[in-house]
Amino acid sequence: MNIQASQQLFSRAQQSIPGGVNSPVRAFKSVGGTPIFIKSAKGAYLFDEDGNRYIDYINSWGPMILGHAFEPVVKAIQEKAAESTSFGAPTELEVNMAELIKSMVPNVDLIRMVSSGTEACMSAVRLARGYTGRNKIIKFEGCYHGHADCFLVKGGSGMATLNIQTVPGVTGGVANDTLTAPYNNLPAVEKLIEENKEEIACIIIEPVAGNMGCILPQAGFLEGLRKLCKEENIVFIFDEVMTGFRLAKGGAQELLNINADLVTYGKVIGGGLPVGAFGGKKEIMEYIAPLGNVYQAGTLSGNPIAMIAGYTMLNELKNDPSIYSTLDEKSMQLEKGMHEILLNKKIPHRINRIGSMMSLHFCDFEVINFETASAANIPLFNKLFHHLLESGVYLPPSAYESWFLSNALTTGDINDTSSAFDSFSF
Repeated sequence: MNIQASQQLFSRAQQSIPGGVNSPVRAFKSVGGTPIFIKSAKGAYLFDEDGNRYIDYINSWGPMILGHAFEPVVKAIQEKAAESTSFGAPTELEVNMAELIKSMVPNVDLIRMVSSGTEACMSAVRLARGYTGRNKIIKFEGCYHGHADCFLVKGGSGMATLNIQTVPGVTGGVANDTLTAPYNNLPAVEKLIEENKEEIACIIIEPVAGNMGCILPQAGFLEGLRKLCKEENIVFIFDEVMTGFRLAKGGAQELLNINADLVTYGKVIGGGLPVGAFGGKKEIMEYIAPLGNVYQAGTLSGNPIAMIAGYTMLNELKNDPSIYSTLDEKSMQLEKGMHEILLNKKIPHRINRIGSMMSLHFCDFEVINFETASAANIPLFNKLFHHLLESGVYLPPSAYESWFLSNALTTGDINDTSSAFDSFSF
């Protein structure tokens, strides 16, 4: 496969952009090689600057549930852009969007729009601290909630990919206020709470982790956290930047039947455009300015272009719930195809999947947290990544990232992916 244009662009980019990329995992440092520069995308496919086509299993890290350049979303953006791209003032569209989210998601009384998933998670933690009057938070090893200081303690995603254990610029005070526990380990959380009695403001978690591969919560884990938070007056935050509206129209809260106190979203509510939101129980959300004294603001919050894109896409998901069962069937087809191939080749493996999120781990043990994800055969995954890329299949360039399927995938696309997978010499 010819990637000469991508190689030239990467060389140019490194002269002007740190590492040649604007987000670290794009640099291909984990898997090696030159990152692919994308020119366009349509449906289930990416097209690079050299004209190569790839079946896309990243989908902008989740939000392209209906595929790239989904026609109703593109049309809505074009029409709204003609009215201006930003006002910095209230619009009816923001109200419509808030009402739509509330109608789809359980347990959300009030919701505030922001500009990214990082900002949403950062604001939710600040709100929890203001609401409880406490400073400490609990997060889980390998979970990634954006790049705010308090989340960069044992974070997943690009930090895991680049093996960054500590981050210069994060103060000791911030690090001391961030307590970490292994994912799926309830006794560890109970111990942290006992050791820091009445000091913990919130527990923030990806209800299905997507930043150390796709890691599912074990039976009773989230239920146990919910019970602890209620007993100890701790705010329970679901980071649904990845799972929101993807696993079900009401996200992980609906699918797993667990109610969080606060929930955060990212680009999925903008149809892939830069946007985020945090919302939840009225008694907590009323602490946010201008109702309360917990300050949060943003000129581009509720940006009309992002709002119309997200509103259009979420309406499609709300009005056609069969999309979720179709996505599940397509994801199951891919999972079964890979599993049969690996069994025939006698390759130890685990495939973690829930709905249209999944990941492949080369190991002979269950992958339930960051430690077990890290113990898998990552060099083998890296070799597979390049083989599939050469075959026109685009996976996340890291073993620590979930795959995301779109409804634009066809049976033929999945069969082609399985064929490319089968042709790899393990």
